[in-house]
Amino acid sequence: LRDFLLVYNRMTEFCFRHCVCNLNYRLLTGREESCLDSCAARLVRANHRLMGAYVGLMPALLQRRAAEHGASAGPAALPDSPEPAP
Repeated sequence: LRDFLLVYNRMTEFCFRHCVCNLNYRLLTGREESCLDSCAARLVRANHRLMGAYVGLMPALLQRRAAEHGASAGPAALPDSPEPAP
């Protein structure tokens, strides 16, 4: 939820700064409203593409991390330098 709200806040601020140029009126002008709609739609589509790529790559990354962790756990159990037998 936190990540969603951060993305939403950044998107809202970016589109507002890009599209709203006159703060003298309570309502948006037609030009500002259409700019905000297209800006938000572009950012939502970009976010969907990024999340799709993330979901596609994440299983492979998790498997690689698990393999690396499993490989590093094996040698760590052995002592670094063997001590001479008494």
